[in-house]
Amino acid sequence: MTDYQQLHPLQWAEKACTSLMEQYRPIQLPPENRWHYHQGVFLYGMYRVWEQTKKDEYFAYVKKYVDELVDEEGNFYFRRDELDAIQPGLLLFPIYEQTKDRKYEVAATKLRNLLKTLNKTTEGGYWHKDKYPYQMWLDGLYMAGPFSVIYGNAFNEPELIEGALYQEQLIRKNTKDETTGLYYHAWDELKQQPWADAVTGRAPEVWSRSIGWYGMALVDMLEHLPTNHPVRPELIATLNEFVQTIIRYQDEKTGLWYQILDKGNLADNWLESSGSCLFVYTIVKAINHNYIDQTYLPIAQKCFDGLVERMVSFDDEGRLQLEGICIGTSCGVYDYYVARETSTNDLHGLGAFILAAVELSKL
Repeated sequence: MTDYQQLHPLQWAEKACTSLMEQYRPIQLPPENRWHYHQGVFLYGMYRVWEQTKKDEYFAYVKKYVDELVDEEGNFYFRRDELDAIQPGLLLFPIYEQTKDRKYEVAATKLRNLLKTLNKTTEGGYWHKDKYPYQMWLDGLYMAGPFSVIYGNAFNEPELIEGALYQEQLIRKNTKDETTGLYYHAWDELKQQPWADAVTGRAPEVWSRSIGWYGMALVDMLEHLPTNHPVRPELIATLNEFVQTIIRYQDEKTGLWYQILDKGNLADNWLESSGSCLFVYTIVKAINHNYIDQTYLPIAQKCFDGLVERMVSFDDEGRLQLEGICIGTSCGVYDYYVARETSTNDLHGLGAFILAAVELSKL
């Protein structure tokens, strides 16, 4: 570990990228041979590394993943009953910008049109998946929100941007606890799920990765929202309150955040990597774009240092190993979350680690 402690944040990001590049061909990234948001998060981090370094191997790796799945006519298989399928579409925009190959525009439009057919709540909120009827999840705002804003800008569809902003308003309205400022993982309009509060329909717990997705959605949507858009001040105020809220729950000793954010006092709760990375990303990107002030930087830096110290190791071949990442998780009660297994180099966490490191490198 000591050989790596003095790495610049961008070097940490590159280490994370190359560690998986050495291990997997793009199409082999788990889950193998699928258009999936796990790969989308990791590869979007790699694209951001390419932006900073201009090293061709990173862009080529991202493009190879897309080209293995999207044919020359823009056809590809993706799940048409869930918001998760849209997130990897973020990869299509930079490839289209660089190549001007229409197949990437066609593919992006297929994902955009998925939003026309998804089921909705009575208020017009997207169901997270068909198998989760009448439910909105924090995760879903990130899965489709930034894509919608970017697509709306790229292809002159301002109503798509408005739709994404409306989804954020619904998520905030239905999952936020106005007393604490925290956001619960999900909301069931029908109040029928075993986890749903009988009065509010909200999930009972604040799961770190889900609230991390929400913060990530805010900063990424703001990045691409037109500078004169009337909703910008409201989103920036929401982001400021979000950051002020989550920092109250940071573990003082390690700088990390717990699996269940607001219950770090419970013995069976544990520090989790992916949510911690997402909070670093959100805070530092907000600083970089002047949405919040620099006083929050030490909080993010403490977390990143804690991740490097406690959660990062290297295998015998010098490949980075990020530990303590909660595996894919549905919605449930406290015991369900704390019983979840952790994984090493799960793309949820490694992608978030890369994105956080890239933002830190800009300071």
